Amino acid sequence: MQKVHVKININEKPYEAEIEPRLLLVHFIRDIAGLTGTHIGCDTTNCGACTVILNGKAVKSCTMFAVQANGKDVITIEGLAKDGKLHPIQEGFWVKHGLQCGYCTPGMIMAAYQLLKKNPNPSEEEIRIGISGNLCRCTGYQNIVEAIKYASEKMKGEI
Repeated sequence: MQKVHVKININEKPYEAEIEPRLLLVHFIRDIAGLTGTHIGCDTTNCGACTVILNGKAVKSCTMFAVQANGKDVITIEGLAKDGKLHPIQEGFWVKHGLQCGYCTPGMIMAAYQLLKKNPNPSEEEIRIGISGNLCRCTGYQNIVEAIKYASEKMKGEI
């Protein structure tokens, strides 16, 4: 199969490679960029463990080709913390115990990131709708919702 050249900016760093056109974005992120925080859960977009931000929009990287991200900006879970300080959403998951096994956490945090960018003060119902494309098999979601509420308040300076 003929390879194509792609350049994808991931967490503000350019990554270039010659890849097969069928390579999924999740595999580019994990195997070429070496960023393993983005998880592979189902390969069918059902679980959301592979959620990343592509040009400001949450996408499931397990069903998107890397060539579709050529020339675009991607943010992964590794790109949220700055200067060793957790992003308020990451902090919220820590403080409010929004994880158990942690497998869904990166995708859940990235979905919450998009939600809070669009709606900095979501209701509980809006939070639940905002993360509805991401599955957690451990927590029952209540602490995840509390973590996102915490992050919303922290980002507004209320905490």
